[in-house]
Amino acid sequence: MTKNFTIQKAPFVVPTDDGKLIEEHFGNATDGNSQISIAHMIAPPGWSEPFQTPEFDEYTYIVKGKKQFIIDGETVVLEAGQSIKIGKNTRVQYSNPLTEPCEYLAICTPAFSMELVNRES
Repeated sequence: MTKNFTIQKAPFVVPTDDGKLIEEHFGNATDGNSQISIAHMIAPPGWSEPFQTPEFDEYTYIVKGKKQFIIDGETVVLEAGQSIKIGKNTRVQYSNPLTEPCEYLAICTPAFSMELVNRES
């Protein structure tokens, strides 16, 4: 009998060199699903990424701490219990300029990929 569910016990840990923990539970790297990616992340204090204009919608839910977003020039800071949807083709920068780590969940549709993120140099 085929099961109609999948339990993820071993997410793919994305190698990073900036101290950020990225555990992809479902998505391109974990199960080859290009439609959606679901990742658990911890951004250390002082962490930031370059600006990007992704070709996917990204939903972020803050579990602990705070995270800063610069979205089309507007700065938004979310805290635990808050969430945001950033539509595809929106210029955004993600960062944690604060003193505490930020733990959050990120869901991308279609799934996150380096080919679709369009990071600036």
